[in-house]
Amino acid sequence: MEHLAILPILIPMLGGVLMLLPPISGDLARQRSLSLAALGALMLVSLWLVLHANGGTIQLYVLGDWTPPFGIVLVADRLSTLMLLLSSALGFACMLYACAGDDRQGAYFHPLFMFQLMGINGAFLTGDIFNLFVFFEVLLIASYALLIHGGGKQKTRASVHYVVLNLVGSSIFLFALGILYGTLGTLNIADMAQKVAHLDAAEQAIASAGALMLLVVFGLKSAILPLQFWLPRTYASASAPVAALFAILTKVGIYSILRVFTVIFGDEAGGLAHIATPWLWPLAILTLTAATIGVLAASSLRELIAQLVVLSVGTLLVGLAMNRIESTGALLYYLVHSTLVCAGLFLLADMIGRQRGKAEDRFVAARRMCQPLGIGIAFFIGALTIVGLPPFSGFVGKALLLKAADIGTEAAWVYPSILIGGLAALIAMSRAGTTLFWHTSREPDSCERVSRLQLVAVFLLLGMSPLLVIFGGPVSDFTLDTATQLHEMSRSVDALLPGGGS
Repeated sequence: MEHLAILPILIPMLGGVLMLLPPISGDLARQRSLSLAALGALMLVSLWLVLHANGGTIQLYVLGDWTPPFGIVLVADRLSTLMLLLSSALGFACMLYACAGDDRQGAYFHPLFMFQLMGINGAFLTGDIFNLFVFFEVLLIASYALLIHGGGKQKTRASVHYVVLNLVGSSIFLFALGILYGTLGTLNIADMAQKVAHLDAAEQAIASAGALMLLVVFGLKSAILPLQFWLPRTYASASAPVAALFAILTKVGIYSILRVFTVIFGDEAGGLAHIATPWLWPLAILTLTAATIGVLAASSLRELIAQLVVLSVGTLLVGLAMNRIESTGALLYYLVHSTLVCAGLFLLADMIGRQRGKAEDRFVAARRMCQPLGIGIAFFIGALTIVGLPPFSGFVGKALLLKAADIGTEAAWVYPSILIGGLAALIAMSRAGTTLFWHTSREPDSCERVSRLQLVAVFLLLGMSPLLVIFGGPVSDFTLDTATQLHEMSRSVDALLPGGGS
């Protein structure tokens, strides 16, 4: 039981290493079996950790028995275990889809996929900002290779922008870590939360520079305006299971903002309390505005879904900017919903593109799809969900966010921004559905039929939406409890520093 917290990192790491060794390295069938078995085990471990954390327990895993704030520490609380369960469920569905044939497009797909999940899970679990940087690099290196998996000019062109921007972001991250370590003498999140309130005025000015540099880095990872321009082309060019997995990468950035600027620079940070909030409000509104325009201007389904990812990021930023327990609980519910549905839509876009011939998923008249019923039902569910219409989870998530807004100036900004974004998504998805399913020029000469495995993966992701509504009470209670624990963590960091800190 005490070693469960490190298993979400060890399982994909060991799985990826085994896939690089003979006899598994040369046998695709064995790689598929090992991947699905590892991801199934990862889901079970993540679910167990969620149930354990639901009682309010914060489990620390101290590597090498170096007592915090020294050494490497993993923290399994409600927030980190929720994100682990989300990433493992998403990874399992994406792997199911890839096993239908996408993993044949290039070499080393399965080990790269495992290392990607290792980096994502490590970022969620780490209790130290330097190790957050380390896991960022692990997931980024794997994402570079996954992005160009299968080759092609479009993938190569998109990967160049993606790699260059993230290298710049990594450099800024290192500068920020140096500044914060120089002023606070530690990079352990709990220890930083204790020490930040005791800085003098000169040290606060330096630390604020480091904190805002972190906001820039996390903003780049989560595709916040004006750092969102890399996302649509990158996600649209990636293969379907990779793009679907990438749906959680922006949420890693949102998670990092939430963790760092709530625990370290939260209520107890003295002169640096809530340093990010004045920046988050304009960034949220501008990101929503840019994404709304991008949604209406999209010329293909993949591009539209990529813009919807940016729209979901803007919506999450609104919850971050409100900076209270109710809004954080609402944004966590919406985060789970948007990640799963956007991932499902990326897989669906690939299925549609394969059945429309040379037109692919572009919004032009093309041949009729040979499996319109099953794909059409999936598109209808996904469209209603991502737009936010009842009775699906998008409606519940947006309703919770609107409910969390204060009456007055705050509501005057929140309500129009979210509702106009939803209206733009409704118009865009209506246009997409009409063009893709009704504007047909001829019957198909031949058909690349969708496999049952692909349909199962899509419906597994999109089917989470009605489940989030059916079990909306327990899920929203859990996210609210998670938000409460997170906001109170800056006042009770002693629990995260056994024998350390002061």
